[in-house]
Amino acid sequence: MAILAPIFGLILLGLFHTEAKQHTLSSQDASFCHGELEVIYPELDIYECLIIPKSLREQVSQVWKAPQVYFSTAQKKKTYVLVMVDPDAPNRSKPTSAYWRHWLVVDIQGSALKEGQIEGTTLTDYKPPTPPSNSGFHRYQFMLFEQPPDASVSLTEQEEASRGKWDFQAFITSFDLGEPVATLQFLTQNYKD
Repeated sequence: MAILAPIFGLILLGLFHTEAKQHTLSSQDASFCHGELEVIYPELDIYECLIIPKSLREQVSQVWKAPQVYFSTAQKKKTYVLVMVDPDAPNRSKPTSAYWRHWLVVDIQGSALKEGQIEGTTLTDYKPPTPPSNSGFHRYQFMLFEQPPDASVSLTEQEEASRGKWDFQAFITSFDLGEPVATLQFLTQNYKD
């Protein structure tokens, strides 16, 4: 079998569809993704763990707004919680500000999520990935949780005051979110590096 280039572009459904072979990631990074979650930026469709190509890093960090998020197996009558975090802030070798909360939406209707719509309550507005210069690759992780019925998910005043050093595990535990039903991540670094 011929060895393919680790990253190549492909036109698909009008999008610049980027694919990355798993051998471009560590096995730990590649194994993070599960559950058919799909994140779509204007020229980038992410449905598996990958490294953002250098040619798209500036757009992801500086140009594109919040992506569309699809979960084709969402149950129409359930609600979901979507979290996007950077566990590598300020860098992967010394993540003293982890978890950095980039996006948090609760009460997402399953019927809308099946259609790629995030109809819910935004607790933290979307902030694009902006890893500091010379900090190496950062993981940007999307996690989708089924929200327990009648749960009123919120942030504390302290959590609202800062995106960094978020105690993500305490948040999961306090609202009994359990394990995510789907996860996806991409790695990128500062576009000027």
